[in-house]
Amino acid sequence: MKIEPTNYRGWPNTLRLSNGKTELLVTTDVGPRIISYQTGGRGNIFHVYDDQLGGTGETDWRIRGGHRLWLAPEDWILSYHVDNRPVTWKRNGPAGELIIESLQNDPTPIRKTLGIELAAEGSSVTVRHTATNEGSSSRQLATWGLSVMRPGGLEIIPQPPLGEHPHEILPNRGMVLWPYTDLSDPRWTFGTEYWLLRQEEGAPPTKIGLAHKQHWIAYLSEDLLFIKKFDHIPGETYPDGGCNFETFTNSDMLEIESLSPLKTLLPGESVTHTEHWALFPLDEPLTISDEPSLAKWLSGFLKKIG
Repeated sequence: MKIEPTNYRGWPNTLRLSNGKTELLVTTDVGPRIISYQTGGRGNIFHVYDDQLGGTGETDWRIRGGHRLWLAPEDWILSYHVDNRPVTWKRNGPAGELIIESLQNDPTPIRKTLGIELAAEGSSVTVRHTATNEGSSSRQLATWGLSVMRPGGLEIIPQPPLGEHPHEILPNRGMVLWPYTDLSDPRWTFGTEYWLLRQEEGAPPTKIGLAHKQHWIAYLSEDLLFIKKFDHIPGETYPDGGCNFETFTNSDMLEIESLSPLKTLLPGESVTHTEHWALFPLDEPLTISDEPSLAKWLSGFLKKIG
C-alpha cells in the first residue's frame, strides 16, 4: 500500500493510498474521512458535494461525502461534531494500516480513530472505526461508519432464509423505522431473498435500520459493484433499537451505515468495529429477471471476498 500526499480539490494535505489498481483518497485537512474509493479507472463510488470540498474551519457541520466516522446514537452534539479541522495521521509500521485520528471535545473528550488498510492487490479495503473515552467520566456510545454512495444506484440487502410455520415460531429479524419512512415508497422492493432500495433524484428521505446478520450489503452503480461486510455480535446491545445496519437515501445520495455495539466507556476505554470493502468493475450491463438469478450473479463476487 503506497501512501503519498496529493492536493484533492482544495485540500492540499490529502493522502493517496494506492496498490496500482485501486485508489483511496483520505483527507487530513478535515476528518476522519475517506473521500474517494475507486478501481480500474471507473470513478469514485462515493458521492461528494462539490460545493463543500476544500473547505475548513466552518462553524457548522458539513456532510462533504465519502466515508466518515460518526458516533451513535444520533445526537445534535455527539454526532454532528464539527469535524472541519486538521487530523493527525501515522502509519502502523512500514507496511501497516494508515491511522487517522481526531479529538472530539463536545460533550466529553472522545478520540476518533480510523484505521485504513488497502490490500497489496485487488480492491479489498479494511476500515477500523474506534472511539476512545478520554474524559474523566463514563460515556455511552457506539462507533458508526457511514458510506455516502454516488447517486443512481441500487442497494441490495440480503435477508435470512424463510422459515416454516409452525416449526419456527420465534422472529429472526427486526426492522426499525424512522418517522419519515413510508414503506409504500416505490423505491423499496421487499423480496424473499433480498430487499432493494433505489436512489432517485427528486425523491424524499427514507431510512430503515436492521439487526442485520447476513454480514454484507451491496450497491450496484452503473459499471461498479460495491460490497461492504461487517459483523453482528449475538448478545450485544446495538443503538436505535438493536441496529447494526442502517440505510438512508434522499435526492442526492444513498448511505450504507454499520454500527458497533453500544458500550458504556469508562475513562480510557474504547469501542470499535470493522468494515471490509470490495469494489468490482463490471464489463457488461446487468440483466437480472428474478431473485434466483440475482443470487447466482452475486455469489461469484461474494466468493472472491470470502
